[in-house]
Amino acid sequence: MSDQNAAGTVAERATRPRTLAEKLWDDHVVVRGENGEPDLIYIDLHLIHEVTSPQAFDGLRMADRPLRRVDLMIATEDHNTPTINITKQIEDPTSRLQIETLRRNVEEFGVRAHPLGDDEQGIVHVVGPQLGLTMPGVTVVCGDSHTSTHGAFGALAFGIGTSEVEHVMATQTLPLKPFKTMAINVEGELRPGVTAKDIILAVIAKIGTGGGQGYVLEYRGSAIRSLSMDGRMTICNMSIEAGARAGMVAPDKTTFEYVRGRPHAPRGEDWDRAVEYWRTLPTDEGAVFDEEVFIDATELEPFVTWGTNPGQGVLLSDRVPNPAEIEDPNQRAAAERALEYMDLEAGTPMKEIPVDAVFMGSCTNSRLDDLRTFASIIEGKKKADGVRLMVVPGSARVRFEAEAEGIDRIVEEFGGEWRFAGCSMCLGMNPDQLAPGERCASTSNRNFEGRQGKGGRTHLVSPLVAAATAIRGTLSSPWDLQEDAARGVTHDAPPASPDAASPARRRIPIMPVNEKVEA
Repeated sequence: MSDQNAAGTVAERATRPRTLAEKLWDDHVVVRGENGEPDLIYIDLHLIHEVTSPQAFDGLRMADRPLRRVDLMIATEDHNTPTINITKQIEDPTSRLQIETLRRNVEEFGVRAHPLGDDEQGIVHVVGPQLGLTMPGVTVVCGDSHTSTHGAFGALAFGIGTSEVEHVMATQTLPLKPFKTMAINVEGELRPGVTAKDIILAVIAKIGTGGGQGYVLEYRGSAIRSLSMDGRMTICNMSIEAGARAGMVAPDKTTFEYVRGRPHAPRGEDWDRAVEYWRTLPTDEGAVFDEEVFIDATELEPFVTWGTNPGQGVLLSDRVPNPAEIEDPNQRAAAERALEYMDLEAGTPMKEIPVDAVFMGSCTNSRLDDLRTFASIIEGKKKADGVRLMVVPGSARVRFEAEAEGIDRIVEEFGGEWRFAGCSMCLGMNPDQLAPGERCASTSNRNFEGRQGKGGRTHLVSPLVAAATAIRGTLSSPWDLQEDAARGVTHDAPPASPDAASPARRRIPIMPVNEKVEA
């Protein structure tokens, strides 16, 4: 919200047209700041994991402070967790220490936790929504950049630093100055093969990795309304990659149907009252945004990154850009460095770039819809020679549901690895990493240097592009598979043996991280 929008009394603000973000802000102000001081904002849900919480718990101990609202906190293990052999001791000492520390802290302070092996364990931004903890109209924070994911529900959700984590633990509030607002209007019908991931990559390429700095982005328009909740979460998840503080989608019938019946969703009369309130949240007609961006969804195509930040992306049908044609000297220098790191030559068709690995997972694209979409493309096909495929569900619950639909068998028959839940290859903080020089088509959210392992090279893609790439061995989309079929080129797998069967799945018990269990 701009200084102009932030001005005025609460009563004055309530009588003029307001944006979704402004309504949530006003509803959560505990004390409004004066003379340029920040407002004090109430936090409804605090999510924690093993990486950014240890120092915050230490701070509480040193000050002899209790948790203000332990009932509004939930912990899960995701960043450092392995996705295979999860009953064995975690080998990396740093990862093991972080997991052990989180378990001690949540036990001491009485925080609800879902550790490795628990039926509800998984990536924090997958677990919150699937449990019904994330709902319209709430404020959500976590010591993690991609907390903006939860804004897909019409929540005001954003990442915070460790000192702020401690502040929320102690007070259930945060001192904040109002954010500015930006409307991202995406109108029109998406063509088959174009997804939410392509929308957000196109948005970031358009406004840049700093274009949203200081803003809450509200995604609007017919293309956004047509998306499932999983698709909306994908878009809001990557708002931070445009520099934004948060991303939001107004709640509607799609939102309500997703939340209805989940473990922590309101029930009975409470549900009716909640929906009545949620219907008041969408941006009022006549409300003014600080900035607006317009995108024609009908013109979008599958998108892919070529460089080392999410804004360095082009249409998959395009070529690697020539830095010499970039006017801005800073962007030109960044492009030159990116091409050197990525070992790419300007002018190379994106579809001719071969990959060594495909990663299907992360808090951006590891939900059931994502896995279904991916499986629908690879089913009955043959994986390209020399390409490693890793499929990592976003949570244990998603894994169980996917296995009930046979998605695990499709992945394994294709030649891929079906893993346990976790952040996995999205970041180099667990065993799932690229080797130096390896190139990966990844459904994750960041393609920074070394993000997936020292020297690893990352191309951000949608689940559909990831699937087609795993089949063809070069960056590809389902459109390319259709063209192959029209030319008589097939990628069909040989008939499976009638006796072949996947091994029975079993749920894994929670094991102490310091106890070694032999297989």
